Amino acid sequence: MKDKPNEWVSISDLMAGVMAVVMLLLVMSVLQKTYSDLKHQQELEQSSQSQRDKVSHMLSGLKQTLSGTASEGLVAIDVNAQKFTLRDGVFGRGSACITDQARQAFSSIEEKVADFLNEFPKGKVYVEGHTDNLPVSRPVTNFEAFCTVYDDNFTLSAARAREARKLITGNLTLTDARRVVVAGYGDSQPIPGVPPEDARQRRIEVLWVVQDDND
Repeated sequence: MKDKPNEWVSISDLMAGVMAVVMLLLVMSVLQKTYSDLKHQQELEQSSQSQRDKVSHMLSGLKQTLSGTASEGLVAIDVNAQKFTLRDGVFGRGSACITDQARQAFSSIEEKVADFLNEFPKGKVYVEGHTDNLPVSRPVTNFEAFCTVYDDNFTLSAARAREARKLITGNLTLTDARRVVVAGYGDSQPIPGVPPEDARQRRIEVLWVVQDDND
């Protein structure tokens, strides 16, 4: 008597074949999505690098403009960090008033900031004030003489950042000026490796920040 074909074996072979095809399609789908994600990430990185290169070029141009001028020593430009620092000599002692010598530099600074904001519609400029850790001995109330009133380092650092912002945004449109933001940190963010009471801690840092279109 002949043995009948095992129907269950045929069905199991068929199911195994179907599962193999499904798994193959699934793997191909995952690989395709992974490739798509990696390609998109690479495009974003390239775009970001291109943006950083543009900002670096603008800062290099500002550095070249100030080179050899009387204001050169008052402005330190860090192309890699995409910022520049207004040093202690920009302001009078214990004051938020900008010195006449420093004002000469602001025309060039204002022009470059305007170029940056025009180039990057979502870009922002952060004007951040910093001080040393020496406490304010008594409140300053003579606004006319000191261009502000203050009773601690936080208030003074914010006032200095505000005065710097006024010169940076002087000829900007109201819309662009709103993208120039002020902050006062007092002595809470000292320069690493520099004594907290050192004059180098008294500074204004101006950061140029580019935001992606998806932000």
